[in-house]
Amino acid sequence: MGKKVGIEVSIAAAEAVGLCDVDVVAAYPITPQTHVVEHLSELVASGDLDAEFVPVESEHSAMSVCCGSSAVGARTFTATAAQGLALMAEIVYIASSMRLPMVMFLSNRALSAPLSIWNDHSDTMMVRDSGWIQVFCENGQEVYDAIFHSFRVSEDPKVSLPVMINVDGFNLTHVIEPIEFWDKEMVKAYLPPFRPLSKLHPDKVLSMGAFGMPEIYAEQKQAHDVALTSSTPVILQGWDEMAKLTGRKYSAVETYRAEDAETLIFAMGSICETSTIAVDKMREQGKSVGLVKLRLWRPLPMGDLRKLLAKAKDVVVLDRSIALGAANAPVTSEMRALMYHEPQRPKIHCMIAGIGGRDVTPDDVVKMVNMALSEKDYEYHIYGVRG
Repeated sequence: MGKKVGIEVSIAAAEAVGLCDVDVVAAYPITPQTHVVEHLSELVASGDLDAEFVPVESEHSAMSVCCGSSAVGARTFTATAAQGLALMAEIVYIASSMRLPMVMFLSNRALSAPLSIWNDHSDTMMVRDSGWIQVFCENGQEVYDAIFHSFRVSEDPKVSLPVMINVDGFNLTHVIEPIEFWDKEMVKAYLPPFRPLSKLHPDKVLSMGAFGMPEIYAEQKQAHDVALTSSTPVILQGWDEMAKLTGRKYSAVETYRAEDAETLIFAMGSICETSTIAVDKMREQGKSVGLVKLRLWRPLPMGDLRKLLAKAKDVVVLDRSIALGAANAPVTSEMRALMYHEPQRPKIHCMIAGIGGRDVTPDDVVKMVNMALSEKDYEYHIYGVRG
């Protein structure tokens, strides 16, 4: 096992990427992602990382370079946030549809306008159906470990899909936490060399991303969906083997004091740690409250979620983005759809919290739960709005 140090989460993530011996890093700087790629450029410039660092002119170009590098068999990494992802989105869909392995560090940030550099999940929800494997991280150690896991899963020949690591901007990217580092021998034992299923080469000509007539387009999309759904066993196996190596066990869905809870808080990302404190406070008050933490956003672990949520009377979803013009928000709508046909289903409440970087404290979580339980209808609330 490597050493344990206090370090900024973004720098630790870059160090993990370096240990993975990536071949190509293509990125454009945007707050709050910048520290990740800045540190990678330093590693390349110093000779500590033998890789091509491509300082592109835009995020659209960054993802285009990543598609090209992955297509020729190079281990590929990028990072972005918010408006950068919006500019990149056209190629994000192409990367997954062409089954190109790569890893993206998404420093979650609110979309403009008004201009905000602070954290919420509106950027990642914009591409939730892009066909990428998508995970959410709760703390710095999880972010660091997720780098190794994501490359392993993405490059597995049974998967061959890009992976997006969601990391809450500033709330997580810029904090200093104690992180247990891996050593090179651990990485070699866990992450095999990248052997792509197919790659572009002048000596063996092939086409990628060719024109799809209406007669085949639907079949391709179905095949993509099957591939994404079928990646779940590889994802879980990767976490199981990581547990043997590090002693840290990750899973698609985790719970906190949820076994006997009548009310469940449902959350993703760093707000989960805040919510555990709120759960403890409410338990001390005699309230039967627990927490469900979703790590694997795509492919959605539908069976596990149905079993967990069916046991509760109420589920309070802490949504970090808003669906404008609709009476809920993205995560809430998915949970309601997931449970709709279940014979025993809870009342699912929508609490939109922390958008645009608005602070959410444990006391705020307690207030949101109390507000939700006092509702008569399936209402939704943007918590903390003034006036």
